[in-house]
Amino acid sequence: MTIRSIAKAAIIAALYVVLTLAFAPFSYGPIQVRVSEMLTVLPIFFIEAIPGLFIGCLLANVLGGLGLWDIIGGSLVTLLAAIGTYWLRRTWFAYACPIVANAFLVSAYLAPMFGVPYWITALYIGLGEAIAVCAFGIPLVIILRKRLEKR
Repeated sequence: MTIRSIAKAAIIAALYVVLTLAFAPFSYGPIQVRVSEMLTVLPIFFIEAIPGLFIGCLLANVLGGLGLWDIIGGSLVTLLAAIGTYWLRRTWFAYACPIVANAFLVSAYLAPMFGVPYWITALYIGLGEAIAVCAFGIPLVIILRKRLEKR
């Protein structure tokens, strides 16, 4: 890894933390739209986004106060989703990786933590993730694609 790639990962991590905390009332719990999850599309363009998203999520979850399950579980789910997005970056399935991973895996620990049925939690987490990825992440991809093509 070069200094440039480390810096890019650090910027992505910082953005993730800032966005998560800025929208904290909507970023944690069984019903959430974590706006920072729009950044999960970045592995489409930058491999450095993978560690950046993992570290950003880890820090945001440490600061979020939901405990060890969210710190470890949520961060690993984000890492898995980022790797999947990178692998599938040339297909539309890349956008589904964070939605599916968060819906099914984050719900596995949030549902019992909040005493909400798993499938209801999976539905809400998946819907919130779809909003973040589709409403914010896809426009981010369109903007980045145009800017990177100009280079």
